[in-house]
Amino acid sequence: MSRTQLVALLEALAAGSVVGVPTDTVYGLAVDPSRHGAVERVFALKQRPEHFALPVLLGDPREAEDLAELGPAAGRLIERYWPGPLTLVLPRRPGSGPKLGGDPTTIGLRCPADPLVRGLLRLSGPLAVTSANRHGEAPLHSAKEVRERFGTGVAAVLDGGRCDGVSSTVISLIGPEPECLREGALDLGEIVAVAATGR
Repeated sequence: MSRTQLVALLEALAAGSVVGVPTDTVYGLAVDPSRHGAVERVFALKQRPEHFALPVLLGDPREAEDLAELGPAAGRLIERYWPGPLTLVLPRRPGSGPKLGGDPTTIGLRCPADPLVRGLLRLSGPLAVTSANRHGEAPLHSAKEVRERFGTGVAAVLDGGRCDGVSSTVISLIGPEPECLREGALDLGEIVAVAATGR
């Protein structure tokens, strides 16, 4: 990532604009959720119903403690699978940031393995990121596809080459047992075992 690219992305995020970013799974649409109107812009651009909350990407797994209540199961899963393709839905810390859609008492978190987006996250702080596609359509796998699909709706796109991964597995730890909200790159049986025992 060149300095020019980085500056453009950080300026766009600071302005509350939507940017395209690569991840270790597919390309995403990202905003700084603390900026006025930014979350609403993602929902509008993606045509995503607001009861589907936006997940948050972290540059460092330790940032999860600032945003969510982490029980033992969450700690075991974070240690095993982050950075990587696992999104955890957790009880949200009261007052821990702006609305993200969906249930305001929960938050979805992930620490991606892609070095480009993690480098950006370390400078920008946590970002609300959702797959780069219209709601219900297939995810996009290249910066070119993101630009073509969304045009001026995205202020900048970080080109990290093709992202041909499978979407992250989404696990809720809100109830007494782990619940799979979306099947993805990781094996559900293994996740449940790790959440229970760490093995």
